[in-house]
Amino acid sequence: MDPATGQLLLDFQGGDFQKMLVFPEHSAEDVLKAAEAARRMESALWFEKAVKLEQAGAPEQEVVSAYERAVELDPASAGALVNLGTFYFNRKDFENAEQYYRRALEVEPSYALAHFNLGNLFDERGEYGKALLHYTMALRLDPDYADAHYNLALLYQASGQLLRAVRHWKAYLRLDPSSSWARTARQELEKLRRLAVIPGARSQPVPTSR
Repeated sequence: MDPATGQLLLDFQGGDFQKMLVFPEHSAEDVLKAAEAARRMESALWFEKAVKLEQAGAPEQEVVSAYERAVELDPASAGALVNLGTFYFNRKDFENAEQYYRRALEVEPSYALAHFNLGNLFDERGEYGKALLHYTMALRLDPDYADAHYNLALLYQASGQLLRAVRHWKAYLRLDPSSSWARTARQELEKLRRLAVIPGARSQPVPTSR
């Protein structure tokens, strides 16, 4: 005890003080997990930055570089993969777009948007069977996916499967009754109703498939 101040004085000699310090031990696995979590967090920040750049109308290469950085840091960043795919889709580079969409599905098989975008890609290519498959998969994952109902209605209508087209038009209108696309859906549905009327017979509503 210091007689002047009344403070308690501890006399540590040599390495005694170091012996009292406790440093937690971390395994190599813990270090790797921490580093991985840090990369995922940084990837999410790059993804957020890319979205903001895209919304602000930044130069395309700046936007793409930000998404690519997000994927570089976290190859399982499905959102960044899909957005890169859409970037190439909009430029008619369907090969690169398909690769990014499929990579997104590899890391997140239940990603309805990736299936929908692949449906659009194959639809654009004229590969309607594949488009139908991916639109259907999108609806299995998300039964209330209005845009998938819309595009399926168009596909079925174009292939003469009118009952199925009617079912998807109605589903679309139930989910999106007031948009400009809804007006188109009502017009197409009315066309199908007229096609179902037999000349000289009483008008009947188009039956829906079960």
